[in-house]
Amino acid sequence: MENWDVIIVGAGSAGLAAGIYAVRSGLKTLLLDEKLAGGNISDAPLVVNYPGFAEISGRELSEKIVSQCKNFGAVIHELEAVEALTFNGDTKIVTTNKTVYQAKAVILASGARHKTVGIKGEQEFYGRGVSYCGVCDGPFFKEKKIAVLGGGNSACSTAVYLSYLASHVTLIHRQDRFRAEHRLVLDVTSKSNVNILWNTEIEKIQGDHKVRHLMLKNNISGEKTILDVDAVFIQIGEIPNSTVAKASGIETSTAGYIKININQETNISGIYAAGDVTTHPIKQVGTAVGQGITAALKVYNYIQKLPKT
Repeated sequence: MENWDVIIVGAGSAGLAAGIYAVRSGLKTLLLDEKLAGGNISDAPLVVNYPGFAEISGRELSEKIVSQCKNFGAVIHELEAVEALTFNGDTKIVTTNKTVYQAKAVILASGARHKTVGIKGEQEFYGRGVSYCGVCDGPFFKEKKIAVLGGGNSACSTAVYLSYLASHVTLIHRQDRFRAEHRLVLDVTSKSNVNILWNTEIEKIQGDHKVRHLMLKNNISGEKTILDVDAVFIQIGEIPNSTVAKASGIETSTAGYIKININQETNISGIYAAGDVTTHPIKQVGTAVGQGITAALKVYNYIQKLPKT
């Protein structure tokens, strides 16, 4: 069984920041991620609010952080999913789909995943016109008609990004106002090829071998319409990846987010959490990085107080 000072579950912004600070503190550090390192920020078309960068793509920013983390000496295992966490006093056991590890402390930075709508055609046409990542799949629909579903930051930023690729973008929101940042609202409403449908929901996604049109319903008037599109990008929020943590006895909120205090501590000694998987109210790359740094430094303090073996 491999022994580590700290194992970080998740290699997104929070996990990578924690990895950088853990290694620089002299801790033997392993990061595990069931996907590729970088996290959800890799899907962001454009990041304009991260200090130090006036404008940078999410993919480029994540690649820079991954590279920095590796260069400092952290070990990153991609495509290795954590399946169980077992805590026995000062010993933490992390079981993955490949092997079993032992650590003195664990930082949970497993992030969150995209929400699905659950409507007819969503799963059927996934990868054939239904997407959850604008920067990943947008280039496949240059000069096409695209719809974006949602009303928050991700929906507005995705609509703006796609407006540079598509001939026309329809932004569909079930409410009568956006939840996004003011700057993003200004950006999306200023685009001449972006049309906004308020108080509207998608009832069904239809097509043949790919998406052809959406069945829409106005949730105030009840009017039903058909919108011809080549793709629909669903951007309606996220679900925390906390199933394994919860099963191990770590406390979560009713929505499934891991409960933390100001020091990123969970209810179990030696277990910390950071980033989008936590109850921290702000879900931004900047706050995730800050939480990751805090968690790593608190882990260092925790390990220094453990009995020497």
